[in-house]
Amino acid sequence: MSKISIITDTDSSLPVEIAEKYNITQVPITVHFGESTYITGVDINDATLFEIIDQTKKLPTTSAPSPAAFEQAFQKAFDNGSDTILCICVSSKVSATYQSAVTARDMFPDKDITVFDSLQLSLAQGFLVLHAAKTALAGMTKDEILSELENMKNNLHVYAALPTLKYLAMSGRVGKLAAGLADTLDIKPILSVQDGKLDLLEKIRTMKKARNRLIELIQTAVAGKRIEQVGIIHVNNLNGGKELYQELCKTLSCPSDPIFAEFTAGLSVHAGAGVIGCVILTK
Repeated sequence: MSKISIITDTDSSLPVEIAEKYNITQVPITVHFGESTYITGVDINDATLFEIIDQTKKLPTTSAPSPAAFEQAFQKAFDNGSDTILCICVSSKVSATYQSAVTARDMFPDKDITVFDSLQLSLAQGFLVLHAAKTALAGMTKDEILSELENMKNNLHVYAALPTLKYLAMSGRVGKLAAGLADTLDIKPILSVQDGKLDLLEKIRTMKKARNRLIELIQTAVAGKRIEQVGIIHVNNLNGGKELYQELCKTLSCPSDPIFAEFTAGLSVHAGAGVIGCVILTK
């Protein structure tokens, strides 16, 4: 039986302890403040990220992992006895990560490496990675795992609420005047993943109403379906994430083992502090 290594990137938002438990390698996104470079999961997390942003009043830039970073991860997997690699990347529509992994794959023409475009991000990508790791450990073949991942793509539901447009304004994605007006009116955008991209669904007044609307959207998305896994994502807002989960469980049959995870720096920088969101995998 072949030994399959599962490799991904840190935009999967998988907590380190879960990645270690299932032998998942996460190739890090890098964050750049001027001449200073930070590595997601090594020397920067969401808390550190926004401490620096608030101190400098500037947003950093982020970089997808280089082909060399993936090459190193692939080589290490082979050196450790793997003969097959399945690399599951953040959506190619939001990041150059997928292309970097493809470039690295081509450096190993005689090796069995598959690069899979999740067309997802954060824990939606993470759930695909986690399923691949569990089924690989259970003895599934690579082709069987890939077939299951394709089926799972259509059963992932992602919704998040932003408490402010401040950070999107700092990045130039919305005008500062519009962001200031939105904050004055207490408008909270609700986002979802559509066709591999993070899209604005609605604008809701007050964070409490936005949380309630998140729950309504999730209820509609999962109606008549069995919930297999729940993930709560947040940016420096674990308590808000826990409250969201508690409210969800009042109306849905939620599993008792949710994953609570930081959005992680490569994504958080665009969304801002205070974000709460939910990823649900249905049968």
